[in-house]
Amino acid sequence: MKIFLAQQNYHIGNFESNTQKIICAIDEAKKQGGDLIVFSELSVCGYAPKDFLEFEDFISKCYAAIDEIKQHADTIGVLIGAPDRNPVREGKDLFNGAYLLFEKQIKAVAHKTCLPNYDVFDEYRYFEPAYDWKVMEFKEKKLAVTICEDIWNLGNNPMYRICPMDELMKQQPDVMINLSASPFDYTHDEDRKATIKANVVKYKLPLFYCNAVGSQTEIVFDGASYAFDKNANLCGSLPMFQSSLQSFILNDDGTIDAPIIEPASRVPDKELNPAGLEENLNIAMVHDAIVMGIKDYFTKMGFTKAILGSSGGIDSAVTLALACEALGAENVRAVLMPSEYSTGHSVSDAKQLSKNLNNPYDIVPIKNIYDSFLQELKPIFKDLPFSIAEENIQSRTRGNLLMALANKFSYILLNTSNKSELATGYGTLYGDMAGGLGVLGDCYKMQVYALAKYINRNKEVIPNNIITKAPSAELRPGQKDSDSLPDYSILDKILFQYIERTQGPNEIKAQGFDAALVDRVLKMVNINEYKRNQFCPIIRISPKAFGVGRRVPIVGKYLS
Repeated sequence: MKIFLAQQNYHIGNFESNTQKIICAIDEAKKQGGDLIVFSELSVCGYAPKDFLEFEDFISKCYAAIDEIKQHADTIGVLIGAPDRNPVREGKDLFNGAYLLFEKQIKAVAHKTCLPNYDVFDEYRYFEPAYDWKVMEFKEKKLAVTICEDIWNLGNNPMYRICPMDELMKQQPDVMINLSASPFDYTHDEDRKATIKANVVKYKLPLFYCNAVGSQTEIVFDGASYAFDKNANLCGSLPMFQSSLQSFILNDDGTIDAPIIEPASRVPDKELNPAGLEENLNIAMVHDAIVMGIKDYFTKMGFTKAILGSSGGIDSAVTLALACEALGAENVRAVLMPSEYSTGHSVSDAKQLSKNLNNPYDIVPIKNIYDSFLQELKPIFKDLPFSIAEENIQSRTRGNLLMALANKFSYILLNTSNKSELATGYGTLYGDMAGGLGVLGDCYKMQVYALAKYINRNKEVIPNNIITKAPSAELRPGQKDSDSLPDYSILDKILFQYIERTQGPNEIKAQGFDAALVDRVLKMVNINEYKRNQFCPIIRISPKAFGVGRRVPIVGKYLS
């Protein structure tokens, strides 16, 4: 059997575009003599449609798209993902479905059993779990079709009570096929391989895994679809972060007629779970994920041009370089806004960066605007000493200037804050926290430095002085980040333990960190949730990102 995997970048609710992509891939697979073509989870409507699923019109459009697609499923079998109405009154109104189309008909529909309801997932809000499991018979083979999370319920502590493959094995299937929308994080490729391998080893069947690719606001799907033979050898791998269509010949004995890319002995046996922050871990993947996140956000929203504040610091430098790669340097405008506290090298470094990248830039000094604020506020401020109030006026002045330019010239403002700053509240609401998209909001400061070095891997794009100088907000004379925060090399390690690994204060202190420092850092994280709650969407690259994947109360008392 010749099986195609169609790894495609969908646009949520763009039924015309999604349908045409699917049909084009079907037609190409037919030209190449394909027997079956597999698409990703909810491919018809895009993943995740969220509350669009509550609109009857949205579901009707899904069915209409299926009707159009099935006309092309004449001589080839097609497995697509789409919602399926629940005919039973009890329970949710929809299933998350995988449709087998053939001979211009819907031959079978499999329903997702394991509905994730953690981190970025909220599927039980919309879908009813499957209550029966049947193999799909197609061209003298029995297909065990599952959807994404259905193959992740293995191990010593299963999250769900039912494992759909256990049920399907009672019908003696010949092959496992999984339609997936599995988001990227910098540990997930190893996790995915380990999970697929565990299924193949347990059930002794080949497995074809088709994942989505592309970014949907915060969440990036990296593709990396796979074909594993019955012996758990990796025989096919589609590229990460790009659309692809590839075919594989499945032999009757469960082998795949292709060279072995990675023998079973080298495929990971367990998920990647770093004990501490490793800033260089899969940094090339992190880079590619952020570039895709920026590009898809702009493309799918109909935006073309970006603007950002360029301070001569590491965060704005990395953001600018990534944005230029994603959108084209000519479409990214940098604005240098020096104050009386800005050092000369900050301006010269920022100018050199834009010259290296060949992107347009402007210099708009803020001293006169800042002074006018202070003059108008003097009757109220009186002779109170200089404080964070004056610092924040500078930051908000810059935010106002950037938003004015964005409004006037139809730019989208990119935010440059990193995860360390967002975690500790080291940022100004409506100032340096302004923006339409958080580019580095899921990267700790040490990861930002790692990204800078990766960007400079072939030549000096980011001036070396930006990478080596001490970080500073430059909002008062001689200011350094270290005046307000612990050294990032220590701070990031504590934050990682608390945020990614959900370790409590006693557990973190037991690792050797200073007790008073741990208490201080955790308090900073928790009391600043109100700031993060007002922040823009953040491109997710870690297993636990601020925003959609982390939900804590703003007014909670815990550790604050």
